[in-house]
Amino acid sequence: MNFEDILYEVRNGVAWITINRPEKMNSFRGQTCDEIIKALNKAGYDRDVGAIVLAGAGDRAFCTGGDQSAHNGNYDGRGTIGLPMEELHTAIRDVPKPVIARVQGFAIGGGNVLATICDLTICSDKALFGQVGPKMGSVDPGYGTAFLARVVGEKKAREIWYLNRRYSGAEAVAMGLANFCFPHDQLDAEVQKIGEELCERSPTALAIAKRSFNADTAHQAGIAGLGMYALKLYYDTEESREGVNALKDKRKPEFRKYAK
Repeated sequence: MNFEDILYEVRNGVAWITINRPEKMNSFRGQTCDEIIKALNKAGYDRDVGAIVLAGAGDRAFCTGGDQSAHNGNYDGRGTIGLPMEELHTAIRDVPKPVIARVQGFAIGGGNVLATICDLTICSDKALFGQVGPKMGSVDPGYGTAFLARVVGEKKAREIWYLNRRYSGAEAVAMGLANFCFPHDQLDAEVQKIGEELCERSPTALAIAKRSFNADTAHQAGIAGLGMYALKLYYDTEESREGVNALKDKRKPEFRKYAK
C-alpha cells in the first residue's frame, strides 16, 4: 500500500503506524483517517504481526485531533462530520491485536481520544494529554466521553472535558489514562520491547480477551453514532464556527454571543 499521510513499518513482528504530519502537529484530515484504517486492517490480519503501535512523527505531538484548517462547518473527508471517526475508532477496537498508543508529546483533542481507545497507552515524560473541544466549538460525543469515563472515572472525565486542562505523562498514569511513562529518550525502545512481549503471547487468547473487554462497552458505539449526527448539526451553527474563526483571528472566542 502507498500512503501519503502515514508511515507503515513492521519491526520484528510489531507494526508501527505513524501519523506523518509533524508540520500539522500530526492532526488528521479525512485522508489520514482512511490511511490509518487501511493500515490497521493490513496489520490486523497479517499473521507475522503480533502487536500494533500507533504513533506520531517528530517530537512535538502524538496527535492533536482534526485538522482545523480542513474544518469550516465540516471536515474534508467522508463520514458523518466529514471525518470517518466512527470507523476509525471501530477499527482500533475491532482489530484482533493489541494496539499501543505511543505518546511522545501532545495528545490533545481527537488525539487524546485515540490514546484513550487504544488497548495500551505508553508515554514519555514529555507527553501532555487533554481536551480542547469546548474551547474550540467541538466535542467528541462518543468514545471520547463515555469510554473516557469508564477509563478514568466519571468525575475525572467531566473535569477533562469541562475545564480543558493539560495532564503530564505521570498524571495520565496516575488516573489510568496511560499504562507506563518512560524517559523521553527511552520511549521507542520501551514501546518496541512491550510490543515484542505481546508477540510472545497466544494471538488467539489476546484476540478473545480483546473481544471480551470490548463487549462490555459495545453499546457505546451507538452513543458515538448518535453523537456524531448531533455534532454534524452543531458544526452548522455560528456558535461552533466561532471557535474556528477565533483561532484564525487569534482571539478569544465569544461563544455565548451565538448560543441559543
